[in-house]
Amino acid sequence: MTLADIPPLTRLLPLSSVMLLPRGRLPLNIFEPRYIALVEDALASSRLIGMIQPRWREEDDDENKPPPLYGTGTLGRITSFTERADGTYAITLTGVIRFRLLRETEEHRGYRQARTDMSGFAGDLNEIPSEPFDRARLLASMRRYFKKQGLEARWSLIEQMDDSMLLVTLPMICPFPPAEKQALLDAGSLTDRVRVLQTLLDLSGPEQEGPPS
Repeated sequence: MTLADIPPLTRLLPLSSVMLLPRGRLPLNIFEPRYIALVEDALASSRLIGMIQPRWREEDDDENKPPPLYGTGTLGRITSFTERADGTYAITLTGVIRFRLLRETEEHRGYRQARTDMSGFAGDLNEIPSEPFDRARLLASMRRYFKKQGLEARWSLIEQMDDSMLLVTLPMICPFPPAEKQALLDAGSLTDRVRVLQTLLDLSGPEQEGPPS
């Protein structure tokens, strides 16, 4: 896929504390009518969906209007799907490229859409060479973090991942609050992503609190 293959209008799926990185795989359960419509439209065309986080602020706590969005998201392609008898979907999105949100357009069938710009993230479309990092330290910090959080992981599988896949998978599976997830998404390089991830793991306490969902 090249930039020329990507439509200028992006269908948006805003989810808090959910992050998709390029080359990452994100399973989703789609049951809201507006997002069922989004998936149907995506399947009928490019199969592309823009994952982005809502930006929760106290002054925006109005149930009658959609929350503002962060400025960066990730375009994902539906690479597998199952339609259930009740019309809901189980899908897997594979991350393609990050995007900058330019401006939202009119909603379509209940879901949000926006004009987006991917040009600043063209490198996401290429295989990114791994950069040296302290893998042992990162995994040790991850183990401590999961223990503090009372979480389990298949460590044998994680330890078998190559460096590139590890740096996609770990940021996606960690249950960080939205702002911290966004910092990982906004990291400009793999080195920056490692630095942010290592810092978050080392600073995180036993409990995480985020905005209301």
